[in-house]
Amino acid sequence: MHEVKVKSILSPQNGMNLYRGCTHGCIYCDSRSTCYQMRHPFEDIEVKSNAVELLEQALRRKRKKCMIATGAMTDPYIPLEKTLGHTRRCLELIDEYGFGVSLQTKSDLILRDLDLLKRIHRKTKCVVQMTLTTYDEELCRLLEPHVCTTGRRAEVLNILRDEGIPTVVWMSPLLPFINDTQENVRGILEYCIQAKVYGVLVFGMGMTLRDGDRQYYYRKLDEHFPGLKERYIAAYGNAYEILSPNHAELMQLFHAICREHHIVTGVERLFAYAREFEDKQAGEQLSLFDLQ
Repeated sequence: MHEVKVKSILSPQNGMNLYRGCTHGCIYCDSRSTCYQMRHPFEDIEVKSNAVELLEQALRRKRKKCMIATGAMTDPYIPLEKTLGHTRRCLELIDEYGFGVSLQTKSDLILRDLDLLKRIHRKTKCVVQMTLTTYDEELCRLLEPHVCTTGRRAEVLNILRDEGIPTVVWMSPLLPFINDTQENVRGILEYCIQAKVYGVLVFGMGMTLRDGDRQYYYRKLDEHFPGLKERYIAAYGNAYEILSPNHAELMQLFHAICREHHIVTGVERLFAYAREFEDKQAGEQLSLFDLQ
């Protein structure tokens, strides 16, 4: 790891990344793409040492409460967070200043902060977005080697369900010729049904590959799936969006199961849900006023 001081922490859309780089080791990670101009090795985590201070300054200045989002580029619960605790300190500030939060992760380390998530959700809204890509546990250990497996993430979703924290699952990516099967889709959605997730995000049954990400992915294909890289090159060339040959049937299956179990699937609707701030305390005060 190395530390840097940054000039700001919140994006115009109120998103933040406390770290740059990741050690989860997911073989398909888009954040490795060169377009993001990361000037250090991906596993050498860049720690924004003044992030907590900058977040407090930003929250103090805001005239209107909103949702604060984290995890779009780097998981807020990478292993380094266990010792540094930056995500937890930021959650404490979000709670103190009365903002909502949306967290995107693959890690069960989020349960460390369950007390804060519950406290925030009592006052405003806390949404946990959990990525599930692979129902098969052994395959998951190959594709996402240094983070808890899908089965453990499903347990986390069940705990959050029991604690009243709403959840959204990212079922993405599905890798052509690897996990793009009906069995995988059904398995992941069964976890979602059990956990009573609010919604499941799918951008299409496939993945994206850009410069930087593609080269790393192909190296991992050579390591774990010999001969599959050549099949990708023949089928997709240097395409950015790569759809599974099973895309149509898998999307049909996905929508059918989600409709049956009243799981929200619209991408824009789910993005809007995660961004929509709720002031539950104001509602309670209004109700008391109306009763007088």
